[in-house]
Amino acid sequence: MRIGELAERAGTTVRALRYYETRGLLPARRDGNGHRRYDERDLVLLTQIRTLRGFGFELEETRPFVECLRAGHPEGDACPASQAVYRRKLDELDGLIGELMAVRETVAGQLLRAEEARAGLAAEALVPGGPEPVCELGGRRA
Repeated sequence: MRIGELAERAGTTVRALRYYETRGLLPARRDGNGHRRYDERDLVLLTQIRTLRGFGFELEETRPFVECLRAGHPEGDACPASQAVYRRKLDELDGLIGELMAVRETVAGQLLRAEEARAGLAAEALVPGGPEPVCELGGRRA
């Protein structure tokens, strides 16, 4: 198949395929007229690359999976190098999850503090001689 058909079947662009070719991820086979030619194996490679990219993998992180498929394995993650990339990615994701949980706890604490402060102001406003209510936009109420 030609490059346009492969791009369409893989759900990507011709430009992306050319880029993958320059990065050595997609083989560059040419016919007698100099046109790029691809087969079903190339579609499998692209599917693997696009799946991993959809999971947040960098393009270079897909290389071991592509090489595993090229080596004749039915799945790109059957090789030890691919599994090592999975392990590194899981470690990276665990770190990001930890960072997000810390940010979440901070935001939850800020919200709780803000709600308690607002509830305290509301209670003071009910006491005669208490502070004058303040507008949400920062100005005093008339």
